[in-house]
Amino acid sequence: MLVRPAPMAAPANTEKYAQRTDNPVQRAAEQPVSTFSIDVDTGSYANVRRMLNDGERPPSDAVRAEEFINYFDYGHPAPTTRETPFRVTTELAPAPWNAQRQLLMIGIKGYDVPKATLAPANLVFLIDTSGSMQDPDKLPLVKQALRQLVPQLRAQDRVSMVVYAGSAGLVLPPTPGDHHGEILAALDRLEAGGSTNGGDGIRLAYAMAKQSFVEGGANRVILATDGDFNVGTVDQNALETLVSEQRKSGIALTTLGFGTGNYNDEMAERLADVGDGNHAYIDSVREARKVLVQQMGGTLLTIARDVKIQVEFNPEQVAEYRLIGYENRILQREDFANDKVDAGDIGAGHQVTALYEITPAGSAAQRIEPLRYGAKATQADKSGTGELAHLRLRYKLPGQDSSRLIETPILASTLTRTPSPSLRFASAVAGFADALRGGERMDGWSWDAMITTARGARGDDPRGERSELIQLMDAARQQSAGDERVGIRQ
Repeated sequence: MLVRPAPMAAPANTEKYAQRTDNPVQRAAEQPVSTFSIDVDTGSYANVRRMLNDGERPPSDAVRAEEFINYFDYGHPAPTTRETPFRVTTELAPAPWNAQRQLLMIGIKGYDVPKATLAPANLVFLIDTSGSMQDPDKLPLVKQALRQLVPQLRAQDRVSMVVYAGSAGLVLPPTPGDHHGEILAALDRLEAGGSTNGGDGIRLAYAMAKQSFVEGGANRVILATDGDFNVGTVDQNALETLVSEQRKSGIALTTLGFGTGNYNDEMAERLADVGDGNHAYIDSVREARKVLVQQMGGTLLTIARDVKIQVEFNPEQVAEYRLIGYENRILQREDFANDKVDAGDIGAGHQVTALYEITPAGSAAQRIEPLRYGAKATQADKSGTGELAHLRLRYKLPGQDSSRLIETPILASTLTRTPSPSLRFASAVAGFADALRGGERMDGWSWDAMITTARGARGDDPRGERSELIQLMDAARQQSAGDERVGIRQ
């Protein structure tokens, strides 16, 4: 009798995501101040896109709403001079999922700089060549991705290449950026194999960055990995301490996530946060071009450091508010004016978008009963200013240790009944993220209504990114099989 071998079990999925809880609704009379650090990461969106395109339901903790929102360009107006490195704008309109609530959009746009005028860059490619990187969507895609960047490098730039598997090694010593052939040849020689000693690799990469340090230039380690560190320094807290210490020397860390099955999103995102860098996930050559070519100017030139936002809501106008996303960027109120507290950076041409859901005073849509013994806010603005909220923003110019302050009132009279296409599209992106996380925050906003909003606000779409979002929404709706809560709670 022929005995057929048992089919091999599929490898276990060990992808790792930091647990997070959505920001709560706050009563303005009890907690009027909201403080957070800006974020320009986009890795969550690209990673979830990969899952949906593969027919997988994404785990809810893989979804970070702010990274979905910040993946798209909303056309925020840029500053007219470099004296203030960015411009802050706001828009207020009814929330599409509940007309009794409002949506406040805060937009920050940094000034842009032509690539030809960028300061010299000192880049160290730190590449994971461990055995887990053999798959086509890992090391082979890393090579394709970095090939997109090489033609952009100039004679005044310096490039080094460090790899790590069981141990770390120098593949390319500091080399002029216009030696494209040498850099590409070093990339071509890379092969995957062995265990993953990421700690040794990070230490060697920073050593090479210090060796070629450029005063006044862009000094940055670019880590390409699936994050599966399994030998050497594997404790995440120890790695964060290492990266945080190196940040103080003026060397930033950008992390590029790759691959499936064992991707450690939690580590890749966190190391970029403490390393004064940004985190992206590369799921295709097209995404590599966006991150490493189209957006690289902003990555290489930091125009503002430690950017913090603080919004104080007027309880006489606002009953409740909720910040959408940024859960791991929340700061204590006292951190806002403390220049020793680290926060996010903005690069040339970068933009940041944040959304608050607001319940006006007197609205029947309030979700929290007032405290019996709490302070009572009247429903009329006795101050007579008509201020809905007061926006404060702190930032440091590169090389400076003292922050600067920008303040602007947000008037209730700015409420528009016809939101801009940018706000409508951003609201649809936020709704999509909420649906993937379980669909608990948007008052039952249906897939049909959400997709209709996105389609109606698609506007100019030269790269097809907005059309792709609508396709992903439709795919998620079909995967949900009628269940509006498509996300998987972990």
